[in-house]
Amino acid sequence: MALTAPSRTSPARARRDADGMAVASFVLGLIGLLLFNAVFGPCAIVLGTLAIARDTRRRGRALLGLTLGIADVVLLIVLLTLNHSVFWQFGG
Repeated sequence: MALTAPSRTSPARARRDADGMAVASFVLGLIGLLLFNAVFGPCAIVLGTLAIARDTRRRGRALLGLTLGIADVVLLIVLLTLNHSVFWQFGG
């Protein structure tokens, strides 16, 4: 009787990982609008793209995370252009 090594990633685990990436992309994109958009925005873009490429069941969340990540990067560019800094504040 020959023993075979189990595969490292089963399809169910790969799907769970992609679903986790979709949620992480959404959360990072959302947080990136308020804090550390230079870091969280690109991370949200990468995770959202990977989740979509790996055929996540949470495609809407991955697309929303991707959109929020892009908004983070756009916000960073606008802040750098207008204020010459990456910080912003409410009011005066």
